Amino acid sequence: MEIVLKKSIIREWRWEDKISLIQNANNIKIAAMVRDRFPFPYDDLAADSWLSQVVGERKQTNFTIVVKNKAVGAIGFETEGDIYMRSAEIGYWLGENYWGRGIMTEAVHAVTSYAFQSFDLCRLWAGVFSNNPTSVRVLEKNGYEFEGRLRKSITKFGKTLDQLVFAKII
Repeated sequence: MEIVLKKSIIREWRWEDKISLIQNANNIKIAAMVRDRFPFPYDDLAADSWLSQVVGERKQTNFTIVVKNKAVGAIGFETEGDIYMRSAEIGYWLGENYWGRGIMTEAVHAVTSYAFQSFDLCRLWAGVFSNNPTSVRVLEKNGYEFEGRLRKSITKFGKTLDQLVFAKII
């Protein structure tokens, strides 16, 4: 899959994205806003591990955000099983040099549309750290609605925070 947008391209991951992935992902400011499975520092081993999981995915749910032929971020969603089979969690990050340009707002819109069109989903949701208002704005601009606050549900780098839950329903 490849979606050409005004500010970026959303496409599948490739092994040749490794150098740019490391350059953009190896940032404490990004690591501070995502789950611990996103390592810091982000090195060769981390990139190899990630790319071995996503390159050639049969059901594409993980994508890179490309600007000027460089992989500068990631966006994807995880489908859930059991009674949650029609629900998926969306997640994303973007290299710091690309912040504030509307790239992620555009990418979330595209991947949200793709997820609903390509999978039997009726709900996409995101859990946002309470100290990340930029991510809240990205979701709100894309029609995600605030569903609730999970108080003191996240501990990241020794700080315990609330998680804000947003969802888009079709």
